[in-house]
Amino acid sequence: MHFSERIAIVLVEPQNPGNVGMVCRAMKNFGLSDLRLVNPCPLDHPEALKFAVSAKEMLTTARIFPSLADAIADSPLSVATTRRHGKYRQEIFAPDEIVRMIGEKLAGNRAALVFGREDSGLTTDEVALCRWQATIPTDDAYGSLNLAQAVLLFCFVLRQGLVVSEASVETRELVSTAGLEPFYGQLEQILLRIGFLKPENPAHLMRSFRRIFARAELDSREVAILRGMLSQIDWAASTFMGKKGK
Repeated sequence: MHFSERIAIVLVEPQNPGNVGMVCRAMKNFGLSDLRLVNPCPLDHPEALKFAVSAKEMLTTARIFPSLADAIADSPLSVATTRRHGKYRQEIFAPDEIVRMIGEKLAGNRAALVFGREDSGLTTDEVALCRWQATIPTDDAYGSLNLAQAVLLFCFVLRQGLVVSEASVETRELVSTAGLEPFYGQLEQILLRIGFLKPENPAHLMRSFRRIFARAELDSREVAILRGMLSQIDWAASTFMGKKGK
């Protein structure tokens, strides 16, 4: 399978039909065809058709999903694109760094580059669903890029950086995003049970756990081992007497 067939571009709730059309054109320019849309604006809008130019067929073949989790369920190598830094937006890589990281693991794995809404980008929870975060370095005076411009730049860097020989690519198959979500659910449930997480805000620490395990790059066997360990902890906690020190 050619590298381009393993990479999806995901737009979360795009609001401007013209932008979606321009994204189709940018993808076709660089040999990408897997467009995934989460709750998009109308795709049969004249502006979408106008700006797609010769990539109009992509508007009809794009797959539509109800949530980002569904859109990237089969993609262990998911990248949230963002220009905002903050407490939950750390370890943000440049496009060339992300492409190198994807390229090292693309054989046997699917990748998804995720782009947010034109006016507000991705939410913190949506960013947390992705393995990595990336941003395009821009001038501090005006850092905002048009959605289609951002997609075009990433597509260009992907094209340049992923022309590699099969021999240089790692073939280890990582667990999919869908395969990780039950693990995170089980982890949160047990950590709540033993008093490690605060019931009023479990997401605070769970985002940190997501970053930790994203760096671990788990495969299916490793996730199974961790889930088995959690099951044993759950059984052993049947006589739990409350949080330590209280």
